[in-house]
Amino acid sequence: MAWNFELVAGPYNGPLYGAVWDGKSLLFSDLSKETIRAYDPSSGKATEFRRYMAGIKGMAFDSQGNLYGCQSGARRIVRFNRDGSTSLMEEQIVGKFHNQPYDLAVDSQGRIWFSDPIDSAPTRGPQLQPPLDHQSVLRLEPRAEHGSQIRRMTYDTQSPAAILLSRDQQALYLAENSAVVNGARELRAYPIDGNGNLGPHTVLHAFGADHRGMHRGIAGMCLDSEGNIVACAGWDKSGPGPMVYVIAPSGRVLETQPVPADQPLMCAFGDADLRALYVTTHGGHLYRVRETGRQGWRL
Repeated sequence: MAWNFELVAGPYNGPLYGAVWDGKSLLFSDLSKETIRAYDPSSGKATEFRRYMAGIKGMAFDSQGNLYGCQSGARRIVRFNRDGSTSLMEEQIVGKFHNQPYDLAVDSQGRIWFSDPIDSAPTRGPQLQPPLDHQSVLRLEPRAEHGSQIRRMTYDTQSPAAILLSRDQQALYLAENSAVVNGARELRAYPIDGNGNLGPHTVLHAFGADHRGMHRGIAGMCLDSEGNIVACAGWDKSGPGPMVYVIAPSGRVLETQPVPADQPLMCAFGDADLRALYVTTHGGHLYRVRETGRQGWRL
């Protein structure tokens, strides 16, 4: 079944990130305006949710309904409090500031897993420390006594991007998304053991190159109710083009759906029944697909 992509907001003047459903609206980050917007399907309007939010990329809710975001330009994870305020999370690992977080997922224990690449875009304000000497998956976890701490979770990543937890939280899905022709552009699955550590990864899907250049890997992804990975990848420059992939936990590609605008970025299921899929793009489009034959799932 071919999907019908309906443009419901935009195009704006720059990329849209952070697609998450809050129960009544689809929240997304308008990077160029430093604004988080809320698209309400009942009114068909996208209104301001938070202003002066520079560089917000990935966003995710925890099981208690708290919203977190990767403020990449400021090198930090933030929590958007329900009273309108914003709290800054721990920013240092072993006494050094982490890099520029791109995407995050929160597990049932409240631990925040996030990808921490070095972004080519300039950061805001004076930099107190240079980037780390690694680009890894980090985990922000509560301390028994007070506050929180950050742990390094991967030692085999070079360009970590989209991140997701499996339904049973026994696997971490990660998109390695190198901008180098011979670099890795893979969807990986890392098993999570009983102590919360990661085992060696399995490559579920790899993106290669052709005579026109390298294929663009996964920029954002979400889960459907069956535990399949719904991922945004591809571009007009090479390969099969801008696409939404549906990939089973085994790595089998169940279906692909072409996106009508270049460089799809992030996706999330929404609407009252979680059966509509929303997709953002690098060109500032917010699309909705009402009938995918699938349903969303969240913690």
